[in-house]
Amino acid sequence: MNLRQRLENLPVGQKILAALLVLLATVLLVANLAFISAAYWISQDRVAPEALQTIGRLIANPALSEPALSSPEQANALLEQLRDYQPLRAAALYDANGRRIAQLPREGSMSLPASLERLERWRRSEYRLNALFALPQTNGSSGYLLLVASSELPGAFYTGTLTASLAILATSVLLWMLIAQQIRRLITRPIRDLEELSRQVTREENYALRAELGNADEIGRLSDAFNTMLTRIEAREQQLKRARDDAQEAVEQAQSLAEETRRSNRKLELEVQVRSKIEKKLTGFQNYLNSIIDSMPSALIAVDEQFYVTQWNQEASQLSGTSLDDAVNQPVFLAFPSLKPFLPQLTRAAEQHRVERVERVTWALTDTPRHYSLTFYPLMGGTGRGAVIRIDDITERLGMEEMMVQSEKMLSVGGLAAGMAHEINNPLGAILHNVQNIRRRLSPDLPKNQETAGEVGIALEDLNHYLESREIPKLLDGIQYAGSRAAKIVTHMLSFSRRSNRQMTACELPALLEQAVEIAGNDFDLVGGFDFKSVQIVQQFDPQLGPVPVIANEVEQVILNLLKNAAQAIHLRDDEEEGELGRIILRTRLNPPWAEIQVEDNGCGMPENVRKRIFEPFFTTKEVGQGTGLGLSVSYFIITNNHKGQMEVQSELGQGTCFTLRLPLSSEAGSATPAPSTAHQDTEH
Repeated sequence: MNLRQRLENLPVGQKILAALLVLLATVLLVANLAFISAAYWISQDRVAPEALQTIGRLIANPALSEPALSSPEQANALLEQLRDYQPLRAAALYDANGRRIAQLPREGSMSLPASLERLERWRRSEYRLNALFALPQTNGSSGYLLLVASSELPGAFYTGTLTASLAILATSVLLWMLIAQQIRRLITRPIRDLEELSRQVTREENYALRAELGNADEIGRLSDAFNTMLTRIEAREQQLKRARDDAQEAVEQAQSLAEETRRSNRKLELEVQVRSKIEKKLTGFQNYLNSIIDSMPSALIAVDEQFYVTQWNQEASQLSGTSLDDAVNQPVFLAFPSLKPFLPQLTRAAEQHRVERVERVTWALTDTPRHYSLTFYPLMGGTGRGAVIRIDDITERLGMEEMMVQSEKMLSVGGLAAGMAHEINNPLGAILHNVQNIRRRLSPDLPKNQETAGEVGIALEDLNHYLESREIPKLLDGIQYAGSRAAKIVTHMLSFSRRSNRQMTACELPALLEQAVEIAGNDFDLVGGFDFKSVQIVQQFDPQLGPVPVIANEVEQVILNLLKNAAQAIHLRDDEEEGELGRIILRTRLNPPWAEIQVEDNGCGMPENVRKRIFEPFFTTKEVGQGTGLGLSVSYFIITNNHKGQMEVQSELGQGTCFTLRLPLSSEAGSATPAPSTAHQDTEH
């Protein structure tokens, strides 16, 4: 048992006496310390400085100082006379040059500066009171006297302090003994009497005993309360005796009923066994149903007539972020706030007993917005009416439907492109061929032209001068440019129908992307003086992605189309966005079974109606004559048909656009028949 436990187990009187003793000792100690400290500081602040000044003025008398400064022996003799002066701790004499010639006490007991040059450094390390006095001489020079005061108090002070402390201690002890006697009489003795009485009552079980009434203090009230308790216990004892007699009679009656109870219990046991089996089956069936509901990919929520949740599966918890325990018995619009706008449909389903559907709703329940379909079923049962809400994630289905529609468009246009290309190619070839023949037949470099012009009497140089004056060569250039552009469109159309036997090869996508960036920076010349090289290109390549089987020049063509569209979209940003630097992010990522390429820009973005149509052939948002609308459609055909991959786009108006290309990692697509390579296409996204 430690000291603290022993103190806690002491009787109350001893605890009070111990506390009083500690208080007296503390007061005495603090008073003595305060007295000694005050005396010490008084002696330091008043007695010591005055004593030093007195000694200094005395020795500064030339009658004493001149003999002392004449030789070290005279100096030591003068200082020896100060040895018995109690307030003085040490002293030193210095000649006119500041050298020490005598010291009291001798060197070893206390270190004093050997010269006055070291006095300031010595004072910074010595905390005793000191003073320096000049000793003038008749010859005009001066010596110096250094006095160091003692920090000790006289022995009489300590003797007087000790005597006073002992007297105070003796008086305190006598006072403590007097108080202790009164505490025993007023506190300890009544408590012990009450303790003894309680022991006697416990030992004898005699509740007729009573405590003597004392003073009207807490102990007296405690004795009164103890007597009241004994009175009530005595009355309770009488009641218990009567209750014991009544209980005996009840036991006899209970024994007669016990036999009847045993017979009833046998019947109840049989019923309980049957009911337990039924409950086990019902519990198992309920758990089975809950497992089926939780394993469904759709979110299922059942509500009662007041739209409080009665059923909640795991998919509902994932969509709403509310657990089953927090959702049950709560209003459905608190557990799933996103359902609040569909209160009319839920009300009609519950009240009019008909199925309500919401074909498509977009929620940003996670980082990426997704599409859902809602179905509200009426619910009727013996416990009341309600409704069941089913929420299906249709994001992937809508994406597949959109891809299927796009594929259907591309397949239908493929057949159309083949027919149109053959019909247009022949007259187009004739136009370009005839333009070339006209230029050749007007050239003065051909002898045949000179000969024919001479036969008809026309100077070929005059004819060319006339044609140039009428800008006929410019018109021919326009015809040739338009024909070349038409030929380019026909080439794009043929990309949908022609087949090629080129094979895929494993290619490092980062190198392919860097090459496309280099080509784009050297080749593109955008309208309005926009420079592609001023666009910041950010490369984020996945180091875990290895070589991917592709047709390199076709994938490079797709990347060039996307880079050009991104640069044009950045150029078309609003004026308030001009302060932001144009940025294109090229990103590769390993996402088995795909290798993904992303081209993301911070350009003007696209509205939803444009985004849905960008892969359609001949669809463009550019002005007439600036684009054919085949760039992205050919790119889509190259990725989906030639490489058996996927191509999708995400865009938000005013925020930017991100194209994602997915190429299969396996070489199964190597046997695909890609379309012929097409030079830089132009389509606005």
